[in-house]
Amino acid sequence: MRVLAVDPGLTRCGVGVVDGVPGRRLSLVEVGVIRTPSGDPTPKRLVAIEDEMRAWFERHRPEAVAIERVFADTNVSTVMGTAQVTGIVMMLAERRGLPVALHTPTEVKAAVSGSGRADKAQVTTMVTRLLGLDTPPRPADAADALALAICHVWRGGTQSRLEEARLEQLARTGSRGSGIPRRVPPSAAASRRTASGPTPVRTARPTRSNPGAQPR
Repeated sequence: MRVLAVDPGLTRCGVGVVDGVPGRRLSLVEVGVIRTPSGDPTPKRLVAIEDEMRAWFERHRPEAVAIERVFADTNVSTVMGTAQVTGIVMMLAERRGLPVALHTPTEVKAAVSGSGRADKAQVTTMVTRLLGLDTPPRPADAADALALAICHVWRGGTQSRLEEARLEQLARTGSRGSGIPRRVPPSAAASRRTASGPTPVRTARPTRSNPGAQPR
């Protein structure tokens, strides 16, 4: 599975592409950072990011897209920029029919390093080791994007297998029925009896006496 992962940001947007399947060695395809001048108007910066992201999609043709989930921050402008870039990536993925997954920073840290409280240095070290890189990816935005891609390969692959198993089970069950009798609600049973007419009353047949019997 080829995953394109994005650590969204208006000034620096980390992008990483990784190939791999759960349980096997991962391989780096490309990693980079999209930058926009902070002095430019926001619409111009968003257009520049969209153009760059489109080139990444066309160049690598990913099978899935992973984005770091936006979390609350005291800096409203930072959250706004991150959310805007996230929307652009989602739009590009949707137009290509690609599944999009959001992962929190804690999920990514736990998947890569085993601890949701790992710092950036620990995450970068694990990314370098897992991808077999000679040097750590720089800057931190690039390392974060690769960590996000690794997280999705491992977590997304497991979720995909579970979903496939669930759909396969549903298909088998639907083809032959569940074998469990359906319970008819009392109201439905009563309406069926009414529609079929009143239940006939059975009368007891009189007992015939034996004239030859002697009383005791």
